[in-house]
Amino acid sequence: MVSARLYVEDGGDNKASKAVCRRGFKAFIEKAGAAGRISTIVPCGSRGNTYNSFRAALNVGADALLLVDAEGPVTAPGAWQHLKDSDNWDRPPTATDGQCHLMVQAMESWFLADPDALASFYGQGFNQSALPRNRNIEQVSKQDAIDGLDRAARNTGRRGYKKGPASYEILERLDPAKVRSASPFAERFVQAL
Repeated sequence: MVSARLYVEDGGDNKASKAVCRRGFKAFIEKAGAAGRISTIVPCGSRGNTYNSFRAALNVGADALLLVDAEGPVTAPGAWQHLKDSDNWDRPPTATDGQCHLMVQAMESWFLADPDALASFYGQGFNQSALPRNRNIEQVSKQDAIDGLDRAARNTGRRGYKKGPASYEILERLDPAKVRSASPFAERFVQAL
């Protein structure tokens, strides 16, 4: 794959939010050493919209990658099987295993791999000890990750963790090497790039 379009879940519902989402993923991908491998980052909103946009791209012959939250632990053998089991999504006939990627259990799980980036983003008052202690970030539930981020950031100027543009600003600051070493699915994603 020379240069592909990356279809990502979320990004909000306005131009400004989508721009911050694109910037966050672009920075992460570039710092991971894969600059130029993604031609366009397409924030699609909901999971269903992301899957449908990915399928539509494949139908017109585009090189495309899908990246969505797993929304839970992955026990199935492979990303497509997980999405079949969890969302009843079929792998499109022209899609390969290497085109489907998961943030396990959610993008917030990646944040747990780099507490230094979180501390830098939130600044004074950030309580790193309030983050989930399980270093196997893929085993931390999505809700526990979000709750831990919120507790850790409660006494900062931001008054807690909020999904949305702040999420992508955090993503932009992450050290991909830390995320890759903590998450086999993140490593798989970067390797596919």
